[in-house]
Amino acid sequence: MTSKTIRSTTNPATYDTPDSVRDAYDVVVIGGGAAGLSGALMLGRSRRTVLVVDAGEPRNAPAEGAHALLGLDGIRPTDLLARGRAEVRGYGGHVVAGAVTGVSGHEGSFRVALADGRTVGARRVLAATGLVDELPEVPGLRERWGKDVVHCPYCHGWEVRDQAIGVLWTGPFSVHQALLFRQLSDDVILFTHTGPVPTGEEAEQLAARGVRVVTGTVAAVETAVETAAETATTGSGADGAGRDRLSGVRLADGTVVPRQAVAVATRMVARAEFLAPLGLLPVAHPSGVAEHIPADPTGLTSVPGVWVAGNITDPTAQVSHSVAAGATAGARINADLVAAEARAAVAARASSVAL
Repeated sequence: MTSKTIRSTTNPATYDTPDSVRDAYDVVVIGGGAAGLSGALMLGRSRRTVLVVDAGEPRNAPAEGAHALLGLDGIRPTDLLARGRAEVRGYGGHVVAGAVTGVSGHEGSFRVALADGRTVGARRVLAATGLVDELPEVPGLRERWGKDVVHCPYCHGWEVRDQAIGVLWTGPFSVHQALLFRQLSDDVILFTHTGPVPTGEEAEQLAARGVRVVTGTVAAVETAVETAAETATTGSGADGAGRDRLSGVRLADGTVVPRQAVAVATRMVARAEFLAPLGLLPVAHPSGVAEHIPADPTGLTSVPGVWVAGNITDPTAQVSHSVAAGATAGARINADLVAAEARAAVAARASSVAL
């Protein structure tokens, strides 16, 4: 398995300059994706001082559009994030490009270490750095990732509807994945690759739904140059002719099975190394296909004052879910700060009365 990390092309105009960073903030948000920016927006609207540190590595950077996002369906991921950064800055939040190497301290007095050597104080921390997709070591997969090699039927399924789809076995979830993609196309093949041949109820379901099973190790994903006549079936439009497209799956014995898209379930690993000094380490997700940082429904971790939102804690969250999770965490952090400030005010008042 290998890590697949894509650096996005971000708009520098929607970032603040490094010298604008203060010494301390109410909240430091680590990660400038949908979850992090949504949390920062909620906090900014609550008149909290917020710093967002964005490494510029959104998981969905290779995708042409973010889907199932009400009112913004199909928006380019980079455009969505540029809008989000501008909105956060509109409420006084700071958004800087950079990476966080570690978080130390305790609730009310965290220190966030940046890769450029600076440290920033924070009363609360929201980690929303997402995850890394680990793909099988099959030549061609990484090059086509986010184009015609996909993983989620809800994120990308409509775009590959009615095409010849191959599902690459990577674990027990792959049979379910094949059935999900069968909803979108009547030409679906499950390639067992290095996995077992489905038996029992799974085999019956695949057969009943017309999903063919092809055994043998997959050696590579093949590509070809798209012709003008093929654009009608791939949905790439007039600009599709002349560009590379996925053309098939080659087995170890040399057989090439024609396919137009391949679905593969990745191993998902949370980007959370910077939380290790606090004792927060990724653990196996109940699904068995990911590692994540556990949290309660509001995003609060086992470390007081530290919240998480998005794929770092919920590996299967789509953009819409991540936006909602970020907003929930942001609101909860603000409420937590309000409660802490009320307690401090009561104590101060009691102290002054006693004098």
